[in-house]
Amino acid sequence: MATQALSPRIQRTRAALIAAGLDLLAARPIDAIAIDEVVVAAGVAKGSFFNHFADKHAFAAAVAAEVRAEVEAEVAAANAARTDPVARIAGGMAVAAAYALREPRRARVLLRDQSVAAAADHPLNRGLRADIDAALAAGLLRFEAATSGIAYWLGLCQVVMILMTDARPSPAEGQARLGEMLAMGLAGLGVADAHAAAVIEQVLAGWRV
Repeated sequence: MATQALSPRIQRTRAALIAAGLDLLAARPIDAIAIDEVVVAAGVAKGSFFNHFADKHAFAAAVAAEVRAEVEAEVAAANAARTDPVARIAGGMAVAAAYALREPRRARVLLRDQSVAAAADHPLNRGLRADIDAALAAGLLRFEAATSGIAYWLGLCQVVMILMTDARPSPAEGQARLGEMLAMGLAGLGVADAHAAAVIEQVLAGWRV
């Protein structure tokens, strides 16, 4: 199995399937896509599909996870110089908003399958979990954020991405909507008004699509 995992041919096959999924899932939900259609688009044998994925729903989750990983990489880069955990939490939403405006098709793939973000202990939620824990330890959030903070914030980020992909606002309009969502979101987490206002001003000042 370890040899297979390192096989360039197997890696290429999986990459081709994921690429096909990105194109197909941008237009339709997985229930409207046949496995035969996926393998034809990928240019691989049907048996190869089942070497990588148990079924088409596992495939859709894997494709969405690829997009989520891209977003998380951008979040990490954007937050690299930020030490305030509240600013880091807000920065994640700002990245999600910019990504959805810049890459609406890929954003739709992520929005079609939220299973990759459902569990608080999912590896893709590690950064947000750490920031929420740090903010809680510093007394910056209400105590309920310990159990519900991840689901709450990811839900808001999903709404922001839907707004950006569906309404297609201009960058200025998108920035205004992002500011509104950040204000409501940080208030819900229990961030003090003055702190939230300073964080929002900082994040919006550096927001780029």
